[in-house]
This record gives sequence, structure tokens and C-alpha cells, in this order.
Amino acid sequence: MRFKFGTCILDDERFELSRDGQIVSVEPQVFDVLSHLLRNRDRVVTRDELIDTVWNGRFVSDAALSSRIRDVRAAVGDTGKAQSIVKTVHGRGFRFIYPVSPLEADALPASVADKPVYDAIRQDVRYFKSFDGIQIAYSELGDPNSDTILLKTANWMSHLEYDLESPVWRHWIEALSQGVRLIRYDERGNGMSDRNVSSVSYEDCVRDLECLVDHLALDKFSLLGISQGASAAADFATRQPTKVDKIIIYGGFVQGWRFNKNEKAIGQRIAMSMLMRTGWGQPNSEFRQLFTSRFMPEATPEQAEWFNELQRKSVSPKMAGNLHDMFGAIDVSHLLENVKSPTLVLHARDDAEIPIQNGRAFATGISDARFVSLDSKNHILLQHEPAFHKLVEHCQSFLRE
Repeated sequence: MRFKFGTCILDDERFELSRDGQIVSVEPQVFDVLSHLLRNRDRVVTRDELIDTVWNGRFVSDAALSSRIRDVRAAVGDTGKAQSIVKTVHGRGFRFIYPVSPLEADALPASVADKPVYDAIRQDVRYFKSFDGIQIAYSELGDPNSDTILLKTANWMSHLEYDLESPVWRHWIEALSQGVRLIRYDERGNGMSDRNVSSVSYEDCVRDLECLVDHLALDKFSLLGISQGASAAADFATRQPTKVDKIIIYGGFVQGWRFNKNEKAIGQRIAMSMLMRTGWGQPNSEFRQLFTSRFMPEATPEQAEWFNELQRKSVSPKMAGNLHDMFGAIDVSHLLENVKSPTLVLHARDDAEIPIQNGRAFATGISDARFVSLDSKNHILLQHEPAFHKLVEHCQSFLRE
């Protein structure tokens, strides 16, 4: 969403604030405070709500919160004395009071729209209500009239709009939407789906997928499962086998990290969950650099920076930790013998995040599954890699059969 108030424009998708046509540099927490106040401008936002939303419930002193409000006012040209934009409601909280109007993308000043936007693909983002009332965002790309429907199961750190701009994911979306009707959705707690959710379990995620299929009234389609989305794809295929034509699995795992027989590896994962809740998406964070290097050790500086930013844009620190814990408990090993759909399994040979033996477990567990190893160290294949082009060729050929 993009909003204009006075001489300011807030772009909530690019995490940018401009004033008088110039980008204003603000800290992430300052931006998040401003964004939350703006989005909830029809009411007073309490201090507790800001702390829960921006700091994920961590202890924050009154002085620290006051400092962020002061920085918000300074960024938009307001003051504590004037309070013409952000008003303090003593004893209750704060309210954004300046008139606001939505702004179309093509109305953005050039100085604001300076990041590359991927225009070759157009999409309409829509929502459906899942079994527990959670709003899940989804979109359709490619050929709407194609008989081949490819439904990509959700994986974490996705954002339906931002992924189209990102040099990390846009080549995937472009290639895999050629000649098919490609359906994508953001997992609960991620991207453009509802962020503040009370329940995030593996069963919730599979049921979200079932609700999307029901919402779109899909009778026959193929599934694409990437990373933890591979487990959901295999699981769904056992629940509704008549609906699943084919399955493509890339970089998936049959069992989560808690099933690792190496106690040291489990300890490292537990520590990672704790770090996510404190270091996720923070500016200049050594943790997010470490996390990015595990997923894409051969990324260019630009690609790494986009992936760093994706962490912050797609999911909150608390939700990232919760999801990482949930992934550790996934186990579909007992279901694989019941998967009857033709299956293609691909995996990067030197994937450091999800080692290749995880892909082999899918290939050996699912009857007659094909297995293709790809020459790469990256969990997310980059556009320049021969491995990516090999993956696309195998996927397209498999879907045409």
C-alpha cells in the first residue's frame, strides 16, 4: 500500500518514506511505528499495541517508545508541540490525524520509485478465508486459459508482490508461469496474508492449502512444493489423490530438523530459533547475513541484500521463530508410500540449508519418483546458474508429459 499525506508518501511494500520528493532515511522501528499508526488512523493506538506489533511484546521503556514517536514526527515534518500529523492522546496512546489518500504506483515520484520493478508479469492479489477465519492472500499468473494448473504450496519468507521485484525469486515466477496457470499464496503469518495469527502449525498450513483448492473449485492440478512446501504437497496428495495430477518437489525435506540424529545440529537449530526472535530483520544484523549465506552462499551483493530485506518484509521476528520451530517437527515419512501421483524431485547437490539426502528421501519414499540432482550450492537457485535453467527444463518437460 502507498499513502500520501501532505508532502509525504509512505510506500508500505518497499518500506520507503519520501518527503518533498526525497527519500527519508528512517530506522526500521520508526518506519513500522509510522506505518501502524497510519494504517489504524481511524482510532487511537495504545502504547501496548505498538509494543506488541513493532517490538513483538519485548520489554520497551517509555523513553524508548517516546524516542521512536519523536523520530516519526521528525521524519514527516511534525513536532511534539504542533502534533499536526501524530497526536498524543494522553493516558491512552497515539493517533495519526492528518488526511491521507491512497496513491497509485504510477503516481510515485521518480525518486521514490527508484528500485527495479518487474513489469513483465501482472497479477491481481485476492484473499480467501481459511478454516479458522485467517485471511490468506493468493494470486494467479501465466495463461488463465491453460489446461495446466500449477499450484505452488506456500513456503516461508514469501511476499506475493515483493517477490515479483526481487532478483531472488522473479526469474522463478517468470519461468514457471510460462504456458500454465500458476497459483501462488502467502503462508499464514507471512507476506500479504494475515500476520497476527494465534495458531501456526503444520496441520494449519495443509488445511490452508485445502481451503484454497476449495475456494478456487479446482478439480485437477499439479503441485509445486519448494523447501517445507514439499512436505505439504506430498501430504495433500494423500488426502485428495484424485485432484493431484503431478507433483514437483524442489529442495524439500521429509522430516524436520528435530529428527536429525546429530545432537549438535539440533542445538544449532534451537539457537537459530532464538536468534530469529531477536535478530530477524534488524538493520546491519550479522544474523541475517549469516542466514542469507546459508540459503544463497553464491549470491551477488545485490541478491543478498534483497534476500536480507525479504526477511524483514515477509515475516515478523516472533513469527519467524515460531515457523522455524514448527518446521523442525514436520514428519511425512509415513505418508510417502501413499503418494500415487507422478512425482519429480529436484535438489541442489551441495545445498547447505537442506542437504541433498532430504531430496533422496522423497525420491526413495514415493513410488517411481524421478530424481534430478542440480550442480549448485544455493538452496534458492539464482538466475545465472546453469542449475536453474536445468530445473526449468525438467519442470516444463514433466508438466507437458
